[in-house]
Amino acid sequence: MSLGEILRAKREEAGLTLDEVSAKVGFSKPYLSTIETGKVNNPPSDELLKKLERVLKFEPGLLLFIAHTERMSPDIREKFETTISENERLRNALKDLLPLVSDADRKRLAKLVGEEPAKSGVGEKLTPGRLVPIINKVQAGYPAEFDDLDYPVGIADDYVRCPDLHDPNAFAVCVVGDSMEPDFKEGDIVVFSPQAEVNSGDDCFVRFASPHETTFKRVFFEPDEMIRLQPRNDKYAPTMVEGKRINGLYRAIAKYERL
Repeated sequence: MSLGEILRAKREEAGLTLDEVSAKVGFSKPYLSTIETGKVNNPPSDELLKKLERVLKFEPGLLLFIAHTERMSPDIREKFETTISENERLRNALKDLLPLVSDADRKRLAKLVGEEPAKSGVGEKLTPGRLVPIINKVQAGYPAEFDDLDYPVGIADDYVRCPDLHDPNAFAVCVVGDSMEPDFKEGDIVVFSPQAEVNSGDDCFVRFASPHETTFKRVFFEPDEMIRLQPRNDKYAPTMVEGKRINGLYRAIAKYERL
């Protein structure tokens, strides 16, 4: 989410009109409107951002951080946010080790990563957008050989920004083939979340246990622990596979298409 989108969402959640916010912060309604719509020529000052934080009950410093980040040049911002994203994933990995180490080591680790595990899902602090690693390509056709390029979780050569996503294990792939057309075309980037619940009829990244292959299909849970992998393109036939052949189903939650 952009700064303006975050402000509008928070204002509407608080049940306030632009007129009411304008009166509280001492800035005109038209100017606040241009900020919310992203059409502002002059970025909001730190003074205004601090007032908006108080009026809309943001965590102190949050709007300043988002605004200052948005003002960075694209190349510097990408490096900065990539570093933040990778550090967050490393901290989460260290937190998973806390129950497994001695009391003395646990205290030392806790100082590095914080005492409380990172929260996921609803209620997590707003951010301008999480960087999700693009780990490889997935066939929107028949299952194809696939690997994750030996990257640690959350790390890759390229990333895509995905607003309102808090799954630290989310990943993205580039679609190859036409079996998921017209909804997903070759070259589209699709984001998948291991935390997202998978229901019959969902579009999913499918990982096979043996052989080591993956595909991108709509999945349907059939009787006798069978799974139907259904292309969206009518010219392709569905495939029935035994559930035990699959060791991963990850639901698609976002798509970036080539224009």
